[in-house]
Amino acid sequence: MDSSAGRLQSRPNKGFPGGKSLAMLAGVVCTVIAGVVATVLAVALAASVLVLAVMGGALLFLASLAMRARRTATARARVKADPGPQILEARQVGGHSWVAYGWDHRR
Repeated sequence: MDSSAGRLQSRPNKGFPGGKSLAMLAGVVCTVIAGVVATVLAVALAASVLVLAVMGGALLFLASLAMRARRTATARARVKADPGPQILEARQVGGHSWVAYGWDHRR
């Protein structure tokens, strides 16, 4: 086994010198980068949930204002359409005869 192929096979494979420590360093760097990316994504998700909550609250507030305005407008329209009983002025002109005033005027 004096050939070069025999010598290569007989040598133990030690790999790249300092390979273990280099792999550990790469693992630590990748772990730190993954942690930073996860933190950024978590903050972005929390901010988007906060924005959705604020927009939902504003939508509910505006909807409540619209419902209140609708109720007020409906109540006013109902009052204008049917003002209820009105008081008429009447005078007795003699005997059992009466004359009513104000029935033809809107108040």
